[in-house]
Amino acid sequence: MEFTEVLRQRRMVRHYRPDPVPDDTLRRIVQVVRRAPSAGFSQGHRIVVVTDPTTRQGFADVAEGWYLQRGDQPWISQAPAHLVLGVREASYHERYQEPDKTEPDGSEIPWPVPFWWFDVGALLMLVQLAAINEGLATGFYSPADPHELAALAELVNLPEDVALAGIVTIGHPADGLAEDPDDRPTAGRLAKRRKPLSHLVRWQRW
Repeated sequence: MEFTEVLRQRRMVRHYRPDPVPDDTLRRIVQVVRRAPSAGFSQGHRIVVVTDPTTRQGFADVAEGWYLQRGDQPWISQAPAHLVLGVREASYHERYQEPDKTEPDGSEIPWPVPFWWFDVGALLMLVQLAAINEGLATGFYSPADPHELAALAELVNLPEDVALAGIVTIGHPADGLAEDPDDRPTAGRLAKRRKPLSHLVRWQRW
C-alpha cells in the first residue's frame, strides 16, 4: 500500500469483526517500536501485546462502561488484539545524565517538554500506520480516571516504573476498509468539522 493511501485510511475505529489477528502480523506491527522517535535514543517505549480473551474482557470491564453509557456500541470487548503502550520516564533521565547529554555544568536538561509523552504519541501513530499497512484498523482508549488507568496496568503486570499512556485496539473493521475513505459513513460529518489548512499552517512566521 502506498504511503498516501495508508495515511488516507488513518482513523479511529470502534467496531470490529471478531476475526483474530495472526501473531505474525502483530509481530510486524510492534516492530515499529524500534523505529519510534525517542529523545537522545532513550528507548523508553514499552508495549504489551494482548490477545488473551480473559485479559481483553478485563480491559472492557474497566474502560468500556463510559462508552456504553453514552450509547456507543461495545468495541473494547470486540477488538481481538490490544497493544498496551507504556513509557519509562526513568530511561530519559538516565540517558540525559550521561556525559554526552548533560548541560555544560554536568546537570540534566530541564525538560521544558516532557519528551517521554511526546515520543509515546509518535509511537501510537507508527502503530496505527503499521496496522493499516496490514489491512487492519485501530482505535485508542485511555481513561481519564487514574484509578482506571492503574487497573488496566495491573491487568498486564506493568512495572511500577512504566506509565500507561493508553491502549491501542487492533482488528478488522466491521464496516471494512473503504476503497475511497471519503465514502465512509462518517466521512461527510468529519469533513464539515475539518479546519482549513490555512487555519493550521503558516509559512515563515505566524
